[in-house]
Amino acid sequence: MLAARACYAQSRYPISLLSGCSLSPQFDLIIGGARLPHSRELADIGIRNGLTAAIAPRLELAAMKEDAGGRLAFGGFVEAHIHLDKAGILGQCAICEGTLTEAIALTAKAKAGFTEEDVYARASRVVEKAILHGTNRMRSFVEVDPRVGFRGLEAIKRVKADYSFAIDIDICAFGQEGLTQEPETLAMLREALAAGADSLGGCPYTDVDPVAHVGAIFDLAEEAGVAVDFHADFDLAPEGSILPEIARQTKARGYAGRVSVGHVTKLSAMAPQIVDELAASLAEAGIAVTVLPATDLFLTGRDHDRLQPRGLAPAERLRRAGVVVTVATNNVLNPFTPFGDASLVRMANLYANVAQLARDEELAAAFDMVSSCAAKLLGMSYGLQVGMPADIVLLDTDDPASAVREIAPALAGWKNGVKTFVRTPAELLRPAPNAEAK
Repeated sequence: MLAARACYAQSRYPISLLSGCSLSPQFDLIIGGARLPHSRELADIGIRNGLTAAIAPRLELAAMKEDAGGRLAFGGFVEAHIHLDKAGILGQCAICEGTLTEAIALTAKAKAGFTEEDVYARASRVVEKAILHGTNRMRSFVEVDPRVGFRGLEAIKRVKADYSFAIDIDICAFGQEGLTQEPETLAMLREALAAGADSLGGCPYTDVDPVAHVGAIFDLAEEAGVAVDFHADFDLAPEGSILPEIARQTKARGYAGRVSVGHVTKLSAMAPQIVDELAASLAEAGIAVTVLPATDLFLTGRDHDRLQPRGLAPAERLRRAGVVVTVATNNVLNPFTPFGDASLVRMANLYANVAQLARDEELAAAFDMVSSCAAKLLGMSYGLQVGMPADIVLLDTDDPASAVREIAPALAGWKNGVKTFVRTPAELLRPAPNAEAK
């Protein structure tokens, strides 16, 4: 293992091992003939004891071998922002207006009737879809408040444990409906962190005092030593952004790299120079941004009777300014987003289409937004490289840009070197040749 790692470190190119290196004569598995991101060369991936033990143009050692057939192998998709607890509740909610206010109200009413078994069943269906689409890391927000109690939290804790063979789930205890007007929620969030939640989420735009809300979430996060993820600036009015306050507190508390914000659709309504100033502030503070195309497109701009705005935060502009930017699912089959299948490559394609991206490098960056950048936001180890856990997904394409252009399906996945799913490629069944016609 050490020899392989040393050889890898000395190599000039990520998929090459120097020919003189000594390797163990046995792997548990070799995935042969794969293409890696940022490379056009074919490589074999050797797996041993759940780790990626070698990556080389050809591994001729005895092991069980799976042929990748020149398809793209990478570390798997990473879902940075999803709500498993309230997925799949369309049958309980009659959407009339399609607005954010209505979605919050309908969900608040529905979640009062949630049971642990109900949440577990709905969340499990979404997690299974995510796994089959190639996702192996995820952050799920879980609402904790007097309406739903801890039923959602207990259900998602079970989902996390039961699907740990295939996916790592960060549970983010979330105060959707404010804190200052409902102080008991803050106490419940503290209890949720003690009971197994991994991170803390706030929603200042639903609070009567957004600044106090931000401060309270930071105080509790510091107390528990966890990361913070805010739903923020979810409207199309250019004024009144909470981002400067979040950036100020992030820097004051030394929380760089542990804070993220989702939606921030306000940025799409701001003048470019203002966006650039906020982008510089976010990058300096170490705050990541998550764009949620399906929800943001569905809910915003409904007050326009023509030329409806796209309402998406300018992710490409933020990325060029040095901000860690991700694209994520948010909601599936509920009043916030009445469609969805937990496919992140589909979400990257939707984002790229709406953002009018065309160049290969732009589409490759969109691919990173649902993979390596999302892993960075979550603070999770990531990467198809020697010495790392063998978390590998095979896509039916040969490069990241094409994966986004064509919504390439996932064909197989491994977690810690163990195969977790397989999807048979579609096959065109041509009619047999007619012998008499000859």
